[in-house]
Amino acid sequence: MKRHWYDYFWIWSILFFSLGFFNILFAWLGMLDFILPLILAVAGGNKWFCNNMCGRGQLFTLLGSRLKLSLNKRAPGWLSSKWFRYGFLAFFMAMFANTVFQTYLVAAGGESLREAVKLLWTFNVPWGWTYTAGMTSDWIAQFSFGFYSLMLTSFIIGLVMMVIFRPRTWCVFCPMGTMTQGICLLRPGGKSESSAS
Repeated sequence: MKRHWYDYFWIWSILFFSLGFFNILFAWLGMLDFILPLILAVAGGNKWFCNNMCGRGQLFTLLGSRLKLSLNKRAPGWLSSKWFRYGFLAFFMAMFANTVFQTYLVAAGGESLREAVKLLWTFNVPWGWTYTAGMTSDWIAQFSFGFYSLMLTSFIIGLVMMVIFRPRTWCVFCPMGTMTQGICLLRPGGKSESSAS
């Protein structure tokens, strides 16, 4: 099977979390994973990004299928149900909106910078070594901490899903996948292509 340049985007996923571990400002690069799928869905009317370029999905395939770290069990049907997918998307976007709001509060001087990563939207993990005060504006750093928290939390959820179920089970209810699918369905004569799970 011929390999393409985009088949190696799993490296990007590892690189993103590694760079953010040492310097939280690299979390801004994760916005590419937000913007690019939407642009390609609008331009192409399909889920080409999800099926071909998603570094996270590729990494889960690599770990789960090639390295055999997945139990490869069928996921329960409710994970792919419309109510769960759109409910998870709404929750995910609410958490993103909270990140933006916290960033606004820091920019407005109403809150001080919180040098912590919040895992699973619950546990504050001190992450201060990744940022030195004065490197940039506090609001830029605040968004970095919040966005990295969001990305790391969703990655952990996907990793757990990969181990327990099939490697790309995360793709079934991934918020970006749900949004790109919605874009595809809204286009005239549009239809979505589901990612492998």
